[in-house]
Amino acid sequence: MTESRMRDHWWWRPGWRADRRKYTFHATFQDQPALHRLVAAYQAPLSALDGLDLVPYRWLHLTTQDIGFTDEVGDAELTAITHAAALRLAAHSRLRLTFTRPVTDPESLQFQVRPAEPMRAVRHALREAIAEVRGCEGVTGTEEEWVPHMSIAYSNSDGPAEPYEAALRGVDPDPVTVTVRAMQLIVLERDEHLYRWATKATIPLPVARAD
Repeated sequence: MTESRMRDHWWWRPGWRADRRKYTFHATFQDQPALHRLVAAYQAPLSALDGLDLVPYRWLHLTTQDIGFTDEVGDAELTAITHAAALRLAAHSRLRLTFTRPVTDPESLQFQVRPAEPMRAVRHALREAIAEVRGCEGVTGTEEEWVPHMSIAYSNSDGPAEPYEAALRGVDPDPVTVTVRAMQLIVLERDEHLYRWATKATIPLPVARAD
């Protein structure tokens, strides 16, 4: 059986460089104390291991859809995308996402949230909003390959995944379900082995209507 391996997450992806920023849509989790407790339970044994950058609670996020680098997206474009996104998300409901147990990805330790389909539908709506303003060629990524997830640690080196997998196996808390009430349009940076952002706009998700 092939040994699971980790690799450094912090290589410079196309277009990224130090001090460059990107507009993107995220779901964020600053106000989710039950989720923070679940993350703490799994991060506790990981903190004793080398090779990881643990994600602070305030920077927990579910990357949903990039728009573009801030030096390539004009203010008028961004305003139009925000308006188009708000109109489309008005047809969706708040998301109930369940976090069970993290898994190892080659570059991170992450929860793959369930159910995935409502989150995929929100992302599709955001992609449509961007395409309305920037054209289909201006929408980054694909729909098929995207997996909704929230990372709790990023790998900063190359090596076997087994020590991290063993640490995760030693933890057994109950799953946590949270409500995502809005999507955030943020200005993202990835300097210093950490994703941080400033919020540019908050787009609410409506309360589900009773049938």
